[in-house]
Amino acid sequence: MNEVAASRPASLSQRMGGFERYLTLWVALCIAVGTGLGYLFPSSFAALGAMEVAKVNLPVAVLIWLMIIPMLLKIDFAAMGQVKQHWKGIGVTVFVNWAVKPFSMALLGWLFIRHVFAPYLPAEQLDSYVAGLILLAAAPCTAMVFVWSHLCDGEPQFTLSQVALNDLIMVVAFAPIIALLLGISSITVPWSTLLLSVGLYIVVPVLFAALLRRWILRRSGEAALQALLKRLGPVSLSALLVTLVLLFGFQGRQIVDQPLIIAMLAVPILIQVYFNAGVSYWLNRKLGVAHCVAGPSALIGASNFFELAVATAVSVFGVHSGAALATVVGVLVEVPVMLSVVRIVNSSKGWYEARA
Repeated sequence: MNEVAASRPASLSQRMGGFERYLTLWVALCIAVGTGLGYLFPSSFAALGAMEVAKVNLPVAVLIWLMIIPMLLKIDFAAMGQVKQHWKGIGVTVFVNWAVKPFSMALLGWLFIRHVFAPYLPAEQLDSYVAGLILLAAAPCTAMVFVWSHLCDGEPQFTLSQVALNDLIMVVAFAPIIALLLGISSITVPWSTLLLSVGLYIVVPVLFAALLRRWILRRSGEAALQALLKRLGPVSLSALLVTLVLLFGFQGRQIVDQPLIIAMLAVPILIQVYFNAGVSYWLNRKLGVAHCVAGPSALIGASNFFELAVATAVSVFGVHSGAALATVVGVLVEVPVMLSVVRIVNSSKGWYEARA
C-alpha cells in the first residue's frame, strides 16, 4: 500500500513537464493576448462568435474536444462498473454541487453585490449581477474538469461518471433552482443549448474516444495506445490555451472598459470556488475517500459550466446585461483559480493521506 502511494507522486512529477510546469504563466499570457486581440479586432471575434448552433459556439466546442478526447482515451470504459466503489465521493460532489453551491453563491451575491459593493455599482444592474452569479453557480462543470482531474492525478472513471451524473441532474434541476433562487415563478432556459452542450461536450467525445480506443487496442495493442497517448499529451493543454484566447477575445472590450466592476464581481466568485472546493475536499477526507477521487471531487464541486451560464444569461437577460457580464467574469477567473485549486490538492496529498 505504501509503495503504491509513494509511486503516484513520481508519476505525476514525470507528467508535469516544462510546458505543464509553467501552465499558469501560459494561461496568464493567453488571457492577456485574447483580451488585447478582442479589444483591437472586435469584428473578427464577433465573426467567430457567430459560428454557433443553439448558442453553442462551434470553434470552442472543437477545442474542447481536443482538450478532453486524449484524456478520455485513457479510460477503460469496460471497467466503469468499478465506479460504484467511489459512491462516497460521488455523494459528496452531488451534495456540494446541488445543495451547497447555488445557495452559497446566492448568499455571497446578496452580501457583496447588494450591500458591500452596492454604492459602487450601477443600481439598475444589481439584480442582474446577482442573477448572473447564481446562473454561474447552478451549472456544474462539464468539460474543463477533465483537464483539472488530469492535472491532479484523478481517477478518470470517477471523473467521467460524476460529470455524466451531474449532466443528468442538470437537465431536471437547473431551471427549478434558478427560479427558486431568483424568486420568480418561471424562467426561460434555452433547453436546446443545454441538451446540445451535453451532447457536444460529453456524448460525442465519449463515444468517439471509446470507439477509437477499442479500435487501436484490437489492431495494434496496448503499446500503440500508450504511444498515441504520449503524442497527444500536449494537445489537450494547447487546446485549453487557444480556447482561452477565443473566450477572452469574445469579451475583450467589456473587460478593458469595465475593470472595476469586473474586480468586484470576481470577489464572490473567488470565495465561492475556494469554499466549495474546501468543503468537498474536507468531507471526502472525513469519509476516508481515496485522494485520487477526492481531488476531482473537489474540483468538480468548485468549477462551473460557464458555457451554459453565459448562454442562459444572454438568452434570458440580454447580451449587454449585468447577468451576462457576471458570467463572463466567471470565465475570467475560472482557469487561473482552478489551477490554484489543483496546486493545493496536489501539495496537500501528504496531509490528506495522513488521516486517521
